[in-house]
Amino acid sequence: MAYYRHAAESTRCEMTFSIFLPPQSGPRPVLWWLSGLTCSAENFTTKAGAYGRAAELGLIIIAPDTSPRGEDVPDDAAYDLGQGAGFYVDATQAPWSTNFQMESYITQELYALAEASFPVAADSQGIAGHSMGGHGALTLGLRHRDLYRSVSAFAPIVAPTQVPWGQKAFAAYLGDDRRLWSNYDATELMRAAGDRTGEPEILIDQGAADDFLEAQLRPHRFVAACGAVQQGIRLREHTGYDHSYFFVASFIDDHLDHHARILASD
Repeated sequence: MAYYRHAAESTRCEMTFSIFLPPQSGPRPVLWWLSGLTCSAENFTTKAGAYGRAAELGLIIIAPDTSPRGEDVPDDAAYDLGQGAGFYVDATQAPWSTNFQMESYITQELYALAEASFPVAADSQGIAGHSMGGHGALTLGLRHRDLYRSVSAFAPIVAPTQVPWGQKAFAAYLGDDRRLWSNYDATELMRAAGDRTGEPEILIDQGAADDFLEAQLRPHRFVAACGAVQQGIRLREHTGYDHSYFFVASFIDDHLDHHARILASD
């Protein structure tokens, strides 16, 4: 596993990502991991305990930072806006629009950099994440179906247009037109997706003791949207588990297996 810093054109600042390369040779399937609020490229890398199973499966794992950072990058005093809280959107509003182009950074710039620099299998890539990163995994997975074949999430924000975290971030980054917000709402994207019969199953794990469950996460809204368009969805609710990385570490192997199985299929 290694960390890399590079000058990113899309965010106009240096960005950091971590990458794990398994021991197997040749092009390997890739899992993109998106972290949550206040996190960086280090949280998953140091806390999830994912790399033993990833090595067995031959999975590359790439974990980008959650936002642009630096003295010249806009920020906010609150933890849920600004640096560490990019929400994986392309901001349209000042002062955020200059740097906070996280969708373009991940799906275009970093995606191309990974393909050019590492032994990634271009047609075998999946995306996963936790909390805000779960929101990012679901929305980018739905918005870029040509890039990501498999999707999973831990405790995702599935309906950000309907909860305080998302409403605050979207108002700042995207402005007052709520029609634009739906472009980054996994529940709304799924409802508008059309018939998804035959699409790979989406896996979601949720802690039943998560303090944010009712106010911010509401996974059953996404499950209902999946049912309306025939999208396979497996929501697992775990008694006693909260929102922490102990929860992620407890079930990360299941998610790696989920992605490896889908990415290995024809």
